[in-house]
Amino acid sequence: MEPEVSIEGSAMIQVAVVPIGTVPSNLLRDYYSMLHPLHTIPLSAISSFYTEHQKSPFAVQPWESGSLRFKFVLGGAPPSPWEDFQSYRKTLAVVGIVHCPSSPDLDAVIDHFSAACKSFPSSLVDRCFAFCPDDSQLEDGSRKGGNLRLFPPADRPTLEFHLNTMMQEIAASLLMEFEKWVLQAESSGTILKTPLDSQASLSSEEVIKAKKRRLGRAQKTIGDYCLLAGSPVDANAHYSTALELSRLTGDYFWYAGALEGSVCALLIDRMGQTDSVLEDEVRYRYNSAILNYKKSQDNVQRVSPLTFELEATLKLARFLCRRQLAKEVVELLTTAADGAKSLIDASDRLILYIEIARLYGSLGYQRKAAFFSRQVAQLYLQQENRLAAISAMQVLAMTTKAYHVQSRSSISNHSLHNKGIVSNNADSGKTYHHSAVSLFESQWSTLQMVVLREILLSAVRAGDPLTAWSAAARLLRSYYPLITPAGQNGLANALTNSAERLPQGTRCADPALPFVRLHSFPLHPSQMDIVKRSPGREDWWTGAAPSGPFIYTPFSKGEPNNIKKQELIWIVGEPVEVVVELANPCGFDLRVDSIYLSVHSGNFDAFPVSVSLLPNSSKVITLSGIPTSVGPVTIPGCIVHCFGVITEHLFKEVDNLLLGASQGLVLSDPFRCCGSPKLKNVYVPNISVVQPLPLLVSHVVGGDGAIILYEGEIRDVWIRLANAGTVPIEQAHISLTGKNQDSVISYSSETLKSCLPLRPGAEVTFPVTLRAWQVGLVDADAGAGKTLSGNNMRHSKDGSSPSLLIHYAGPMKTSEDTSTDESTVPPGRRLVVPLQICVLQGLSFVKAQLLSMEFPAHVGENLPKLDDVDNKSNGEHHDSETNMDRLVKIDPFRGSWGLRFLELELSNPTDVVFEINVSVKLDSSSNEDNHFTDQDTTEYVYPKTRIDRECSARVLVPLEHFKLPVLDDSFFMKDTQADGNGGGKNASFSGKNTKAELNACIKNLISRIKVQWHSGRNSSGELNIKEAIQAALQTSVMDVLLPDPLTFGFRLIRDGSESGKPYPDKESDLVQSPASKGSVLAHEMTPMEVLVRNNTRDMIKMSLNITCRDVAGENCVDGSKSTVLWTGVLSDISMEIPPLQQIKHSFCLHFLVPGEYTLLAAAVIDDATDILRTRAKTTSASEPIFCRGPPYHVRVLGTA
Repeated sequence: MEPEVSIEGSAMIQVAVVPIGTVPSNLLRDYYSMLHPLHTIPLSAISSFYTEHQKSPFAVQPWESGSLRFKFVLGGAPPSPWEDFQSYRKTLAVVGIVHCPSSPDLDAVIDHFSAACKSFPSSLVDRCFAFCPDDSQLEDGSRKGGNLRLFPPADRPTLEFHLNTMMQEIAASLLMEFEKWVLQAESSGTILKTPLDSQASLSSEEVIKAKKRRLGRAQKTIGDYCLLAGSPVDANAHYSTALELSRLTGDYFWYAGALEGSVCALLIDRMGQTDSVLEDEVRYRYNSAILNYKKSQDNVQRVSPLTFELEATLKLARFLCRRQLAKEVVELLTTAADGAKSLIDASDRLILYIEIARLYGSLGYQRKAAFFSRQVAQLYLQQENRLAAISAMQVLAMTTKAYHVQSRSSISNHSLHNKGIVSNNADSGKTYHHSAVSLFESQWSTLQMVVLREILLSAVRAGDPLTAWSAAARLLRSYYPLITPAGQNGLANALTNSAERLPQGTRCADPALPFVRLHSFPLHPSQMDIVKRSPGREDWWTGAAPSGPFIYTPFSKGEPNNIKKQELIWIVGEPVEVVVELANPCGFDLRVDSIYLSVHSGNFDAFPVSVSLLPNSSKVITLSGIPTSVGPVTIPGCIVHCFGVITEHLFKEVDNLLLGASQGLVLSDPFRCCGSPKLKNVYVPNISVVQPLPLLVSHVVGGDGAIILYEGEIRDVWIRLANAGTVPIEQAHISLTGKNQDSVISYSSETLKSCLPLRPGAEVTFPVTLRAWQVGLVDADAGAGKTLSGNNMRHSKDGSSPSLLIHYAGPMKTSEDTSTDESTVPPGRRLVVPLQICVLQGLSFVKAQLLSMEFPAHVGENLPKLDDVDNKSNGEHHDSETNMDRLVKIDPFRGSWGLRFLELELSNPTDVVFEINVSVKLDSSSNEDNHFTDQDTTEYVYPKTRIDRECSARVLVPLEHFKLPVLDDSFFMKDTQADGNGGGKNASFSGKNTKAELNACIKNLISRIKVQWHSGRNSSGELNIKEAIQAALQTSVMDVLLPDPLTFGFRLIRDGSESGKPYPDKESDLVQSPASKGSVLAHEMTPMEVLVRNNTRDMIKMSLNITCRDVAGENCVDGSKSTVLWTGVLSDISMEIPPLQQIKHSFCLHFLVPGEYTLLAAAVIDDATDILRTRAKTTSASEPIFCRGPPYHVRVLGTA
């Protein structure tokens, strides 16, 4: 059998193309490629070379439309015993190819060519084409002549034109030779035999039958030459005669041959025009030919005409081969495949399977074509030689596409990128990734494994280690669940053995193990955050707060699909990381010599790492690299050096595999079977590399560990910043972020700005003042029993510490870029400096309470002057050297010791000693509006209190310094509303606003009291007393801050004159001896006067009452048992006191009994204002306002 048989093949002249001498293989292919297109030579083109020596036997030669067809066989074909039966099997011409630089001796070339032509006895025309001759060879060749044709050196179009001319000359010579042969055959006849005839007996009957058949066979052969000569009409006439003669003589074999020739003549005459009538005619004639081939098998003994029957079947199938007639073609091919079992010659079976596979492939039946291709490969593998193994390997490679096990290298880039697009599955109605389906189909798994195993065996036998490695890799990667551990180890050994025969650094398109999938893109550390830059704004970082390395955050609210719009920014020269996961689902230890990121953009240097994976295990690793230039970066996968070969593992392929596993299209998920958790889809962001940026690195002077502070402790922390980049910093801004931002008292941002631009390598250090916050209370039971190193410590929770937020940027433009558009401005950066503060429990409050004491004064001769009162109230008069002068002071208008303290009970649960220092700041100048100000203040520092460890102590905070000198409405917030009756305005006080004003006053009071502590050498802080004081003063703040509306004082009158001596404010002056000047004698009339001062800015009308009580508290003035006589008015004394003024009322007392007496003054205010009612805390407008003065002691001495 012959390959590539077709109906039109009967009209093709077989030409042997033979290399003469030494011709390099690449040049031979080049010369053959120029010769091959010249397979059709029109008859009209050979007229210049054609000479009609006698009348041509081709009476109906189509000189205008006809042509001669050639089939070039490189190396030629061996002579066939069936050449007489089918003339197109003869080698009718020989073309020699000579490369003159390799064969300089033309004589030797001619001799070699003559010897080569003897191998083709049927050849009618011989020509030797010599290419690239030099000048001497051209001169020598012109003298030799003969069949040698020299082609001088020229460009390819010139050579092709020259070759076309030479082929026209060969076609003309062959046509003339065909005429001679036909004329000779018609005149003298010829003896035509086939191998079938040699098997017949030599009986007289057979000899007579052979003579009768000779004429019919001659007519059939003449018809063959007419077809070769391009005259189908003449051929058809001879075929008709041959058919009649063969039918009469019962020569079925030649009859079938004549039928085939007539069909070929019919198609050549129609010039490729086909219709249904012609198609039916061809089908009918070929079916008849096939039937007659079968009939001719009756007389066969050893040689069978089955091959011609099968060839005829294949010719008809090729003619009908199209999708519309697929059923008929399949029937013909099935018949031909059944006939292959009866073929004796393995070569014929091989060719038959090849042709069947080709025809199935033409129909689009890829799996049937692959099946017969595998039959071809098995026939090749039955031959114990390397060339047959190579052929088997090549044939099997063609079947891999049908079985979906093709090598990645055989897939074009277009299909590689687009096969991941979905294809519809009509059975399930679902949509799957095509690559996932093609990668592994469970119903085909066994057959696919067999195909790959055959490829592996053929590659090993053919000595192709790369193909063997590829087949073993595909087997191991795609079908590991179906392979036993022993088989997996065998494939691993095959990979290793194949790699040993490959040169170092060999690459293969098909990956083996491990499976590699993208795990994540780690976020930039806080020191490397990138911020989009707005060049037109001073606060260029606003509105562009980063979330990790992404300029556009994928986690913004209301945009769940934003994750697909990620944009990742990398910087030239700064290392980056990508996290991948490796899986080894096989039963052997896997050693990955190196793995690194695959970057096709060429602007990235990847760092390789080596990994070892245990059997059935997975591992997450970090791959890193450095961007080298500006531009986009594409990371499709990883480059893996494993089993001695370098391969590229694509993330997309593994994603499709995992998708197929989740949808049941593949048998196993390699990561799940290794115990790895299921990951969500990781989208690869758009990665771009920008020019180098500055890089700030922070460091806490003294160590980057946690800053341990006690509650309320104040400490300076020094932060050192260094520019670790290659670009100077020209813009910088410091702000705060995180929780407890109020714990940062101050930070020196001006220090950083003063050092700008900060050059690469430069450093700057600035202080940050911290104050530890108060740790939240814990459960008392838990805190009481749990200690750490003897301390009850409460640490701050994670994330409760504040951080410094530093936005910084380099130059607005680089030397290469002069524009400052927003799209070209390099981005800035954000540095987060966490202030890792660990707050330990320090002094803790147990309770706070307000204490009030009052010591009665003695009636003297004098009261203090107002100037002295003012001086003392402002803290300017300090005559005493005792601490009591600084701790409390007398109320000059009350005439008694009025003491108010805020008592704070503190507990020290720590193992250190604390010293408590209380200080109070007061105004040093009078304020007319009675508001506390922060200008010109005087600070009172009181004695320190020591609290030992695990002990408690009470600290007294005096409050008398905060008494206001005047009671007016400036303390309250007025709420003026319009009166509905007369349109007037009436001042009313809203309870809500009054409460707000009280809270403001309390805060003002608290801000002036500081309770500080010291521990050790460097540890100091301030107690947070806000809540404690506010709770203690909430109900009595007006008593602390506001004076009484009226103050009362008593004094003695001696000799009707008043002394200008100020009222003593020392205890030594108040406590007088019995003989002191301020004592009163019994049985004498003692003149006295009461002084009433108005502490408001309004006129006060009142009714004054004076009483005297003894030591038992009984009234000594009124009643039947009174012991004190008096003159003047002591009750219901009506008075009007101007604002901020005082009035006097005189009276005389006569004490009958010596002893201790107490004078009391009280008044009822008439028509009280709202201020007075608010101060008195009245609930009704009709409720009287009653003011009582402090008690004054009078010591009455008896007379001797």
